[in-house]
Amino acid sequence: MKILVMNPNSTTSMTDKIVESARQKASAGTTIIGASGDDAPASIQGHYDEAMSVPGLLRRLAQAEADGVDGVVVACFDDPGIGACREVFSGPVLGICEAAVKAASMVSTSFSVVTTLPRAIPVIEELIHGYGLSHRCRRVRSAEIPVLALEEPGSGAREKVRDEIIRAIREDNCEAIVLGCAGMADLTEWLTKETGVPVIDGVTVATRMVEALIGSGIKTSKIGAYAAPIKS
Repeated sequence: MKILVMNPNSTTSMTDKIVESARQKASAGTTIIGASGDDAPASIQGHYDEAMSVPGLLRRLAQAEADGVDGVVVACFDDPGIGACREVFSGPVLGICEAAVKAASMVSTSFSVVTTLPRAIPVIEELIHGYGLSHRCRRVRSAEIPVLALEEPGSGAREKVRDEIIRAIREDNCEAIVLGCAGMADLTEWLTKETGVPVIDGVTVATRMVEALIGSGIKTSKIGAYAAPIKS
């Protein structure tokens, strides 16, 4: 099977890291295709960036359909344009926020999310509410780092994420942690060892969930909200 792991922003170093994380956890025989956003912001840090990333994302998904891709992971924790993506693509399309919080609810009775900047908190809270898991989410926290700091060696970003996780465990009484940014994907194993709780990265979880849907022969329903766009 072929899975497109799409980073909606235009930072190729982040795309490379995300794709490598997906490849490490994908099943043997699964081909992971990576792509960065076309004419998109360098990072997605708010509603405006999210909106600006969607046109390029949709163009890439239309091409993926023509190229025989079986499923798609949208590797941004804001889950940008997921509804529109499901309209233009026939196979399963999964955002990493939805994948991660649903996975967390399967292995714990409570979780907290650690994301990058404070402005991301209300966006993520709204997503979690929409996914029906507000009652399991103790808190959405910010490590107070820009997204691209995760790409800079020596920035101290990973240590700030770890320290925020430790605070979450102590103050929120949560049993698992969800990483609220695709750029944290390569930190998962280290953070799990450092903190002693399940630390869940949406990129790898979404990849395996999309694999399961494809392997089960499940595609996106096309008779209602996710029907193909109406041509005007």
